[in-house]
Amino acid sequence: MPADTTDIDDIREQARRWVEDDPDPASREELRAVLDRLPASAPELADRFAGPLTFGTAGLRGPLRAGPNGMNLAVVTQAAAGLVGWLDAQGGSGPLVIGYDARRGSREFAERTAQVATGAGRPALLLPRPLPTPVLAYAVRKLDAVAGVMVTASHNPPQDNGYKVYLGAQLGGALGAGAQIVPPADAGIEAAIRAVGPLAEVPLGPPGQVLGDDLATSYVERAVAVIDPGGPRDLNVAYTPLHGVGAAVLTAAFTRAGFPVPGVVPEQAEPDPRFPTVSFPNPEEPGAVDRLVALAEATGADLAIANDPDADRCAVVVRETDPAASAAGEVAGPGGTDPAGRGWRMLRGDEVGVLLADHLMRRGVTGLYATTIVSSSLLRAMCVARGLPYDETLTGFKWIVRAGGGAEPLVFGYEEALGYCVAPDHVRDKDGITAALTVAELAAGLKARGRTLTDRLDELAAEFGVHLTDQLSVRVDDLRVIADAMARVRAATPTALLGQPVTEAQDLLPEADVVILRTGAARVVIRPSGTEPKLKAYLEVVEPVADGDVTAARRRAEAAVAALRTEIATALGL
Repeated sequence: MPADTTDIDDIREQARRWVEDDPDPASREELRAVLDRLPASAPELADRFAGPLTFGTAGLRGPLRAGPNGMNLAVVTQAAAGLVGWLDAQGGSGPLVIGYDARRGSREFAERTAQVATGAGRPALLLPRPLPTPVLAYAVRKLDAVAGVMVTASHNPPQDNGYKVYLGAQLGGALGAGAQIVPPADAGIEAAIRAVGPLAEVPLGPPGQVLGDDLATSYVERAVAVIDPGGPRDLNVAYTPLHGVGAAVLTAAFTRAGFPVPGVVPEQAEPDPRFPTVSFPNPEEPGAVDRLVALAEATGADLAIANDPDADRCAVVVRETDPAASAAGEVAGPGGTDPAGRGWRMLRGDEVGVLLADHLMRRGVTGLYATTIVSSSLLRAMCVARGLPYDETLTGFKWIVRAGGGAEPLVFGYEEALGYCVAPDHVRDKDGITAALTVAELAAGLKARGRTLTDRLDELAAEFGVHLTDQLSVRVDDLRVIADAMARVRAATPTALLGQPVTEAQDLLPEADVVILRTGAARVVIRPSGTEPKLKAYLEVVEPVADGDVTAARRRAEAAVAALRTEIATALGL
């Protein structure tokens, strides 16, 4: 429907005021062009002014465009001023350290943040070039910064950018030192941002201190120290940074650790904000690692590794000796199998998570192991059997690194969305570089004994049963569909799943919009996505292994998960 004339006039006036205060000439011209096209452009203008980007626990994230509902220099200036003002109000002292990736606008937004900080009298330390998010998280603690800002949209589409905030020990405490913010800090920063006056009155200082490459070198040195210096290193790895910023740091880490230099997908090796070879720069998306698999096949790689564009996530692709097993997973790459009949499969985040946890346990690493409520329950079973403390949290690494409340030191945490923290004392966030190194250490050690990562997964299945996880994920155009589905499952909660009674039904409201259902052999966690217009149901089936026949147990589990998916879709009305 056409916008009401009064609405158009109101939005036009908001836009004119924004243009007058916008410090970026390009953004001003962009908005003027939209104004010139009124009334035809009324829906677009209304969307740009539908409300400001909200500063939540993941900071800001949105499309690059002029107006308050987008990422642009005006929004970043306001956010930086609010953050610096909040830090002052909390009595926080020390520098603000700022990192950025290679997306459009990232460096400009980082430099503006530094100018706002110095204009308020606070030292600003700027990373020397586009670097992975884990390097920024490391720098917060290494440099004893009061806080850190990382300008990145991670694996969002090319048209997006974002703004993450980390706190140092002074304001974040022992558990939150170098970690992303959690409530109530997010609400406090958001209030401070809204209190910022005209941007022309925000003082801008000098550009701050640009750090040298010794910081990245220090990160690499500490990353390499995560693994055993005397372990096997014979491993042929294919790698892609997916047009992101991970390649230089990852290859430096592998080289320093003594591994052969990974082969890098040439078309994806250099940072490119267009992400031209992928439809979506997320290794989990269909087709995203096709070139990686082709390289692995051509070079005879033992395994393939992908980082997302800011290198805080790590995907692992392996050869499957059983083509049927490969077909049951996400077959990656053209053709799916090599001439020997072995397929390539991307391991699920839960599989990599338990492999890493098991590896650390076998190395004698004791302390708290943690994951989230939507991840596999296998980690819990492993910890119970091996007498190690365990905890699970709401989704997000901001919660994982605070698991257990400090009663036990966290030594490992993971989430099923390809995020792993193998060394919380190094980086208190997910870190795709140290995860890749640790996977390589494990794979090289297994290779030296004639074994593979999938062999180790089979060993775990034989010991603890097959824990098969999957997702029912529905993208919507109307958020009411999600609200209606959550209301439906709450009003008519299933009493049985897969022919077994539901033994536990948890509703986490008001803390979180999550419903959890459990039977003796299955678990379902239903929640709206926190970053996308999606409804997600995380499915898990546990199938015992009889007579050592892991393959038969996997096939039973696959059939059960398929049936569970249908039952949950019906319960949600989808």
